[in-house]
Amino acid sequence: MKLPGFIAQRYLLAKKSHNLINIVTWISIISVCVATFAMIFVLSVFNGFNVVISDMIHQLSPDLNISAEKGKTIRLEDFPVEKIKDIKGVDFVFPTITEDVLFKNSNKQQIGQVKGIPNDYNKITRVRGIILNDSTFTVSSDNINFGIPGAGMAYFLGINVYQPYSSIQVYVPKRGNASSFSLENSFSSSKLLVTKVFTTQQEIDERLVLAPVEWLSNLMGYQGLATDVEVFINDNGQRTTDNRQLKRIKKEIKEILGEGYKVHDQYEQQETLYKMMRSEKLAVYLILTFILIMATFNVIGTLSMLIIDKRKDITLLKAIGGDNSLVKKIFVNEGLLISVVGGILGLLLGIAAVLLQQHFGIIRLGNGEGNYIIEAYPVALELADVALVFITITIIGSLAAFFTANKSIEKMEDVSLNAR
Repeated sequence: MKLPGFIAQRYLLAKKSHNLINIVTWISIISVCVATFAMIFVLSVFNGFNVVISDMIHQLSPDLNISAEKGKTIRLEDFPVEKIKDIKGVDFVFPTITEDVLFKNSNKQQIGQVKGIPNDYNKITRVRGIILNDSTFTVSSDNINFGIPGAGMAYFLGINVYQPYSSIQVYVPKRGNASSFSLENSFSSSKLLVTKVFTTQQEIDERLVLAPVEWLSNLMGYQGLATDVEVFINDNGQRTTDNRQLKRIKKEIKEILGEGYKVHDQYEQQETLYKMMRSEKLAVYLILTFILIMATFNVIGTLSMLIIDKRKDITLLKAIGGDNSLVKKIFVNEGLLISVVGGILGLLLGIAAVLLQQHFGIIRLGNGEGNYIIEAYPVALELADVALVFITITIIGSLAAFFTANKSIEKMEDVSLNAR
């Protein structure tokens, strides 16, 4: 072990001449430990909520969404649906129609979106998982058209799915008719019977209603057209799609389609939301880093007191040939050791707390009576976060120790010169 590191280790472990310095040293270690623990745990909770939100988005979002580069619709007659179905790894390919509409139920109205889907949509495992009152569903049967609103939309419209003959009146703008302000002349209207409700991300719940694609196509005059073509990969209800496989399939689809189409994965479909979540995580990290910097002031105080306490040792080192550079290195290592020891303890405690929360759900949401979609605070430990926190501790500890050691040794030199 190099001499500065060896002496710094001895200073950390050995009993000081003043007991107060021992106490302050432990206070510094505990301060860094607590700040590190907070960073790991809070970032893991934030990761957990991001996973929950991503899973909710995944439930009703296709793995790949194809739309027209220009214009709003895709001509299905010219679209190579079968070729895309033949790509290895593709389970389902569904043309869909999505449109902004006005929903009405009795005296309640709400603007939202209607999404036209085929009956085969009920084959998708993860979509079946969001249906509240029954996992099996259909959007058309025996010439009856069913609508499946999100839980938020059902609430806004005052719909009770357990009440017989609950229905939604849907008003869709007529194509090419912008001259009339009359509801009857400007909108096409039809009714949907409601027997089921779905629930996923709140923003989607409050705006979306699922409906038969053929019904919506006829209502809008979109025969032979679709606004999107949705591609589902490895349908098993979980977010286990291999990114390499997804990129391969996306590349093959682009090669089949050529120019004129956009192919978006789930991140690109919800790009604004994912960017916002990343920005929020960065903001949380910066706030926690500031708290860690505040905790490092204890290390600065400890190091300053230790330098004063070891004045005789410093004089002895210089007498046997040591210079200021050696002395500074010793105390820089000392400050770094205090920060790293506290950081490692905080990391170990934080990781243990995250694992306990992950497996036992110790910290609950609300009163535990099922008012939330999850019962306990979600956590997700990422190795990148552990590495980032450790690097942050090392950098902040090194800078604090470097500047403290430099300033303190320089002041001691000035005092010695003045004394002479």
